Amino acid sequence: MAHRPTADVIVVGGGIIGLSIAWRAAQSGRSVQLVDPAPAQGATFAAAGMLAPVSEYHYQEDALLPAMLESAALHPGFVRELEPVDEAVGYLRNETLLVGVDQGDRQALADLHAAHRRARLAVEPLTTRDARISEPLLGPRVTSVYRVAGDHQIDPRKLAARLLDELVRAARQGRQVGIVRVQAVALLHRDRADDDSDVVGVRLADGTTIGGAEVVLANGVGARAIGGLPGRLDLPLRPVYGDILRLRVPERFRHLLRSTVRALVHGESVYLVPRSDGTLVIGATQREDGLDAVSAGGVHRLLRDAQQVVPAMGEFPLIEATARARPGTPDNAPLLGRVRGRDGAAVRGLVVATGFFRHGVVLAPLAADIALGLIDGRPDPRWSAFRPDRFTTAHADLTAERTHR
Repeated sequence: MAHRPTADVIVVGGGIIGLSIAWRAAQSGRSVQLVDPAPAQGATFAAAGMLAPVSEYHYQEDALLPAMLESAALHPGFVRELEPVDEAVGYLRNETLLVGVDQGDRQALADLHAAHRRARLAVEPLTTRDARISEPLLGPRVTSVYRVAGDHQIDPRKLAARLLDELVRAARQGRQVGIVRVQAVALLHRDRADDDSDVVGVRLADGTTIGGAEVVLANGVGARAIGGLPGRLDLPLRPVYGDILRLRVPERFRHLLRSTVRALVHGESVYLVPRSDGTLVIGATQREDGLDAVSAGGVHRLLRDAQQVVPAMGEFPLIEATARARPGTPDNAPLLGRVRGRDGAAVRGLVVATGFFRHGVVLAPLAADIALGLIDGRPDPRWSAFRPDRFTTAHADLTAERTHR
């Protein structure tokens, strides 16, 4: 069996999570191999990039809120390390408006605002008059508005490109950093007969192997198909497809649309994200129908609802329609951390970092810090609720038994 260069850290998956972890690991002086046949072409390619811990707040997802807030606060420093000019990665500190159309939307937003107040999140009600002074393109059907000044945005494509550039630059400078554009198919274990033994590398689709002290599994839904997962580990990942559109904003409209707008239109959600490059991102549907192509019905719904909010967008050229799968979990929280074997001890050499669903971009800086902390032997107990084996029956039973004792 042919062997590729070994590494201190092998990151499987080149989306925004894997790229961020690989970059942080390289910054620490470790040798790194990023393994992905098409880096940044999965969910990251379609993501809108809203850094929105407040407006993304959902009922019964309270465990996510502290992580979302902390990671959003990390983004300015994270971006500054990569690129001193925010615009180069599309980082904009524009505010977010939450808007509704009909009575049901108004009530839903009022209920959400009550939840925001209980969680002590900064959200300000606006009159529609004040909202239209701020955003003149808001249409007459908008009847309810809240401002979230602290929810910003970044362009995931630009951010991913900068992270890739940094890894390539490190390799050209002679540091032990590489990008392997081949799919990983299995984990390698120290004891080939024991999937709970130390993970010591990965096997690739071309038959070659890479040895490594640590393997970070950050390849989205694909993580569930990797061979050699420890013991009875269950990674309940499901592909949640989303249609997302990009329009070109004509020059005469660009100064009139500055805020990110998240809307409820007759109970359906739609968001409009104006980019610094003069494009407008509209998204996103959530489908679990297995269709990995753009849905005609999804495109129709997004355009119809977005035009209720900003009627002028009917004059904007449609330049792209994209669909990608986001890795969902039963509780919509990530699978992030070490994995316990059958004996309850952590399997050495493996970190799982997947299942980020809607939140991969905003959580990327924190996920990178958490993963590096685990590799350094400094786990952060604040994020133990995201353990990747929390849905594995055998491990849950063992935890319950120890608690009882």
